[in-house]
Amino acid sequence: MSSNPPSIANHPALVDQNEPGDRSGEIAYPAFSLVLPIFNEELGVAPTIEHLQATLSAYPGVYEIIAVNDGSSDRTGEILHQLPGIRVIDHNINRGYGAALKTGIRHAKYSLIVITDADGTYPNERIPALVNLIQLAEADMVVGSRTGENVQYSNLRKIPKWFLVRFAEWITKTKIPDLNSGLRIFRKEIADRFLNILPNTFSFTTTITVAMLTNGYTVHYEPIDYHPRQGRSKIKPIRDTLRFVQIILRTGLYFAPMRILMPVSAAFAIGFCVSLAQDIFVRNDLTEATLILLLAATQTAILALLADMIDKRL
Repeated sequence: MSSNPPSIANHPALVDQNEPGDRSGEIAYPAFSLVLPIFNEELGVAPTIEHLQATLSAYPGVYEIIAVNDGSSDRTGEILHQLPGIRVIDHNINRGYGAALKTGIRHAKYSLIVITDADGTYPNERIPALVNLIQLAEADMVVGSRTGENVQYSNLRKIPKWFLVRFAEWITKTKIPDLNSGLRIFRKEIADRFLNILPNTFSFTTTITVAMLTNGYTVHYEPIDYHPRQGRSKIKPIRDTLRFVQIILRTGLYFAPMRILMPVSAAFAIGFCVSLAQDIFVRNDLTEATLILLLAATQTAILALLADMIDKRL
């Protein structure tokens, strides 16, 4: 389920979890691992990481920055290894955005995972506040929702994104302000549960959103700005939109099979009723098409029930 924004002003002060003394009425600053998936970002990677380090230098809690070089063919890897204060993990080949995130999550030391991009599009200065918000909102995931005052991305992406969000909302029965934002904080133990089904592509964020919502985890959305990227986008609008649809369908079948399959069964059942009426009043004979529609409706309904039973046992 999604959550309403908490009132930060009414919450007790946040303090370093390692600080001695009386902590009654106080919340500790949580430790986190920040994972950066990076592929061919030689123009923006150094400024982004330096800005991250400057932003996080004032954070009282413990954190680490993990940069996953996803088989970059430009100078990205060379630049990363020259930057101090980060852990660099190299993929020998380009395995994909989601694969880079999963590598970083597997190597993370702390129980909270922060993900963001290295292209300068997200307001990474908001990360400390978003990390604290996961405690204040008592959420399992906090998503930086690109619904702030300054949001810039192409109109070409808005139309397919609108349909994808509506479809995902229908599957999850939840309002989703931003389905695939790349700036988010979530609990590592929950991500580990879904890691094997999370894709290696840009659909990682879409899938983890649908997976968490259909499994009853609390997701909080916090409005953020979204800036023009530095360098060329890696997203291919047509290919990746079709892939997002495929991923949402697969995730829906995995976590909410009744929502996907029962409407299909109902459509077959309506077709059966129409065909049967024609057989009785027009053809005066029982046709094969009518029997096939009856079998399709019955088998799809049984499949939906079995999938739902299996899902509830997982």
